[in-house]
Amino acid sequence: MRRKSWTYILFFTALILLFYLVLTRIIPGFGVVKLPVLSDVQAFSFIDQDGKTITEKDIRGKVYIAEYFFTTCKGICPKMNNNLRSVYEKFRDQPDFMIVSHTVDPLTDSVGRMKAYADSMHVDSKNWLFLTGRKDSLYHAARISYLLDDPKNNDISVNEQFIHTQFFALVDKNSQVRKIYDGLKMDEIKALENDIQDLLKEKQTSLKSNQTIINHIPN
Repeated sequence: MRRKSWTYILFFTALILLFYLVLTRIIPGFGVVKLPVLSDVQAFSFIDQDGKTITEKDIRGKVYIAEYFFTTCKGICPKMNNNLRSVYEKFRDQPDFMIVSHTVDPLTDSVGRMKAYADSMHVDSKNWLFLTGRKDSLYHAARISYLLDDPKNNDISVNEQFIHTQFFALVDKNSQVRKIYDGLKMDEIKALENDIQDLLKEKQTSLKSNQTIINHIPN
């Protein structure tokens, strides 16, 4: 009798697991623990390595990683971008994926310098943007949109600041930051790759109408 009970228990357990597996296959996103929304990416306008103006509208609908670095960095930036390069190689054929690297030193990192840096990385601007612009606009986006620095630092003169962060922000198709990762830790890079796969399966919703432009470049 005891053996028969265990047989029933194992049978129904297997049946439940099979039912759950079927649901995960036929219902997109079923069984996936969704990442919370941390912030909304505000409207912006910067210039990429090809001299093109890039706004939030150009990358809305993409799952992308936002980072901040500078081309003359000899410390953490090369390590961060090497880790991003492995992510780039994994998702470069995904049309809905991008990496967006912002400079923290726009006085040095001109369009030409960013182009040279991008070329040295052997990456395509269709998948990886290197953006420059006004320092105050770049820093404001880092703090308000991407949560990569303390927003209280906006109260300090931007000329007295220099952001140097090792963190990445993962943004979904609806221009929402979903998670922050340590760009120097391989276990977090692996988690980032897994989360990208999940976000690529999520659908884009309609465009929000309450965004206001907070970032701009000089005329």
